[in-house]
Amino acid sequence: MSQAAENHPGAPHWSGSETALSRLAELAQGFGAQQISSSALSLAERTSAGLFYVACIGQFKRGKSTLLNALIGNAVLPTGVTPVTTVPSIVRYGDVLSARVLMDGSEWTEISPDALDEYVSEAKNPENKKGVAALEVFVPSDLLKTGMCLVDTPGLGSVFAGNTVATHAFVPQIDAALVVIGADPPLSGEELELVEKVGRQVGELLFVLNKADKASSNERQAATEFARNVLTKRLRREITTVFQVSALQRLEGREGEADWKLLVQALEDLVRNSGRSLVREAMERGIRSASQQLLEIVIQEREILLRPILESERRLAELRETLSETKGALRDLSALLGAEQQRLSATFAQMRELFLKRAIPEAAQELRKGLSFLASSRNGPAYRRKVNHLAQQIARGFLTPWLAEEGKHAEEEFHKTAKRFTELGNAFLRRLREAGVHGLNDLPEELRADEGLETRSQFHFHVIERVAAPASPFLFVRDLIAGAFGLRDSFMRSGQEFLEQLLEVNSARVESDVVERVAESRRSLEVAIKGTLREASAIAEQALVRAREAQSSGAPAVEAALVRLDALDRELRGLMAGATQR
Repeated sequence: MSQAAENHPGAPHWSGSETALSRLAELAQGFGAQQISSSALSLAERTSAGLFYVACIGQFKRGKSTLLNALIGNAVLPTGVTPVTTVPSIVRYGDVLSARVLMDGSEWTEISPDALDEYVSEAKNPENKKGVAALEVFVPSDLLKTGMCLVDTPGLGSVFAGNTVATHAFVPQIDAALVVIGADPPLSGEELELVEKVGRQVGELLFVLNKADKASSNERQAATEFARNVLTKRLRREITTVFQVSALQRLEGREGEADWKLLVQALEDLVRNSGRSLVREAMERGIRSASQQLLEIVIQEREILLRPILESERRLAELRETLSETKGALRDLSALLGAEQQRLSATFAQMRELFLKRAIPEAAQELRKGLSFLASSRNGPAYRRKVNHLAQQIARGFLTPWLAEEGKHAEEEFHKTAKRFTELGNAFLRRLREAGVHGLNDLPEELRADEGLETRSQFHFHVIERVAAPASPFLFVRDLIAGAFGLRDSFMRSGQEFLEQLLEVNSARVESDVVERVAESRRSLEVAIKGTLREASAIAEQALVRAREAQSSGAPAVEAALVRLDALDRELRGLMAGATQR
C-alpha cells in the first residue's frame, strides 16, 4: 500500500534515532528476539513518517469507537452493544478510505473497511483467536492530516480478560491518550490503574465524559468533579478539564454539546504544539525499552556461559518445574477467585436480610413518632409530600451508616481474599528469582493486597419520585378527599409502605454497590496476577532455549561469546544513555 510507505509531508527526520532503532532490531534478530526486532522496526517506520499515537482508552462500553468515528467524521470502526474491539485498531490519514491487517507471522494484507469486524469484533474474532498482530485504517480526515493517529483500544472490564491484556500490552506504544469516562460510574479501578500506567509514560492526557446526553446536568457535574479529584490525586498533576460530549449525537448530525468544538481544538493544539516532541519522545522511549530488554538477554547469556554445567542443569530443572506450576496456577486462579466472589456475595445478601429485619420495624416506629409531631393539613397532596419526605429522611438515616458498615466489612473480607491469592503470585515470583530468571525488572518485587477495594462506592440514595409524588389522577383526588376529611390513617399507611419500599430498594442498591466493588477489584487483581505470571513464564521459556544452546558450545566458543557479549553490553548501555540525553 503506497500511502502506508510514504513519509508524511511534514515529517521530521531523526537519522540518529532511526539508526539506533535499526541497530537494535538487528541485534534482537541475532538473539532470536523477534518481537523486540519487529517493534523496533515498526517504531522506526512510523516515527520517520512523523506519526504519533493518541490512544483512546477506557472501560468497556464507554463509546470509544463511536467517539473516534465522530472525530474522523466517518463511521468506519465497528460499534455495538457487545464487546467489539478486541485488538488495537490504528486510524491514520489516507487519501482514500482503505484498511490493512497484519496477521502473526505474515505480511500486511489489504482488506475492505467494511470487513473490519471480521478482525476486531468479539463475535467474529473472540479474544483475537485469529492472531491479528496489527490493523490500520486509512481515512481522509483533516484531523489526521498532520501526523496524529487515533488508536481504538479494547475496553477494560468486559468478561473477556484477553481484551484487557491486549490494551495493557499496547501501552508502550502510546504517545498521548484520550481517556473516556462515564457518568455512572465515572471511573473504575481498572481504568484508574491503566491511566496511571499510561500517565507514568506520557505527559499528554485528554479526558472526555462521553454519552453526556444520557445524564442530567447534576450527574455530569458530579461525575466530572469526582473524576478530576481522583485523577489529580492518582496522577499527581492538576486535571482541570473534562470535555462533556455525546459522540453519537455528533455522528448522527444532531446538535451536540459546546465541548465538542473544544475537544477538537485540544487535539489540533496537541498536533500543532506537541506533535514533533511526541514523535521524538516515542523514538527515545523505544530505544531505551529495546536496549533494556536486550541488555537483560545479554546479562543472562553471560551468566549461563559462566555457570558450571551441573549448576545449569539444576537451574534448568527448577525452571521446568516452575513453568509447570505456572500452568496449573493460571488454570486454577479464575475458579478460585470466582468461588470467593460468590461467597462474598452470599455473605452480603445475608447481611441485607438481617438489616431489613432490624431496620423496618425500627424505622416504622420512628415514622409514627415523627408523624405525631407533623402538623396536619387539609391539603391532602401537600400532606402526602410531607409524609414521604419524612420517610425519605428516616430511610436515609438508617441506610447511610449501614452503607459505611457494609463497605468496611467488604474491605476486610476482600483484603483476606486478596491476601490469599497474592501469596500464590508472590510464591511464583520468588521461585523465578531463585531460579535465576532475568528480565523481571519491570515486574513488582511482590504483588500487594493491603490496599483493599480499589473501586469507590457509587451508591446514590434512590428517592423513588414516582411513588413520593404519585402522578395518578385517581390518587390525587383521593388525597384531596382524605385531606378534606382529616383522614390521616391512610397517609400513615401509605407512608409506612413507602418507607419499607425505600429501605428494600436502597438496601438492594447498597448490596449491589458493594458486590460490584468486590467484582471489579477481583477483576483487577486477577489481571495483575495473571499478567505477572504470563510475563514471567515467557521470560523463563526464553531462558530455557538459550541455556540449551549455551551448554552445547565448547570452551573457545564460550570465550568468543563472552567477548561479543561484553561489547554488546557496552553498546546497549551507550544507546540507552544517548536516548536519555537527547
